[in-house]
Amino acid sequence: MSVSTAATDYQRIAQAIQFLEENFRRQPSLDEVAEAVHLSPFHFQRLFSEWAGISPKRFVQFLTADFLKTRLAQAMPLPEATEEAGLSAPSRLHDLFVTLEAVTPHEFRTGGAGLRIGYGVHATPFGPALLAATSRGVCGLHLLDAEADAIENALREMRKNWPQAEFEPDAALTAPLVARAFAPVAGQPLHLLVRGTNFQVKVWEALLRVPSGQVVSYQHVAQAIGQPRALQAVGSAVGANPVAVLIPCHRVIRKEGALGQYRWGCVTKKALIGWEMAQAARQTVQVA
Repeated sequence: MSVSTAATDYQRIAQAIQFLEENFRRQPSLDEVAEAVHLSPFHFQRLFSEWAGISPKRFVQFLTADFLKTRLAQAMPLPEATEEAGLSAPSRLHDLFVTLEAVTPHEFRTGGAGLRIGYGVHATPFGPALLAATSRGVCGLHLLDAEADAIENALREMRKNWPQAEFEPDAALTAPLVARAFAPVAGQPLHLLVRGTNFQVKVWEALLRVPSGQVVSYQHVAQAIGQPRALQAVGSAVGANPVAVLIPCHRVIRKEGALGQYRWGCVTKKALIGWEMAQAARQTVQVA
């Protein structure tokens, strides 16, 4: 799929999710939703079902506050989630898919001096994304909005985080990494290289322990890093996450079931959470 096609398809998906959520109580018909995104009912149903694997009405049920509050109540403390998965340590819960390395204090101070960062823009299930990587791992993943200068804005943000690094276009490097970001391969983990404070890195490591298809509160994350009162600092670290999806900050919501803000847009947060829950539900059915 081309980047432009991915952008158009995702924009229609996002518009449909927003329309469904805003009109959820009156249960709009498939024809109404299709009209809202300027597609025929047949083409809209096919587009949405191919993207999510479930119907639009079932999808939006995952995003209601009551449903999300129930999921929060079912969420295990993050170390317990590790033990449930049969792994030996909290940091190993998602080692099959993602591993994380923080830069050294010297590398942090020098802002990535001597690092070459290759980047590329690629199609994803959530529209175009800009991924950046070094020889040591993925260091940035930004989901791009529809603005004309979205790529430049994303690169500007990445350069702020790595001010002394050398950035070069390298789609050959980043294309297979993007593919594995949205379709993880067991036994082939994606390695991340992040630049952040010690506190931020602790929060990002905690986020890696939140399984796909589940949500946690900011309180869950604060408790997981041993600082249960640091809710505001946890929120800031979640918002500063430089690697969308792979460090799943979208899985953190408010304790009352509200989704809250998201660096790459509230609708995209809804899409990510609903999409992951839909995949998890399908896998449960297949196993059963």
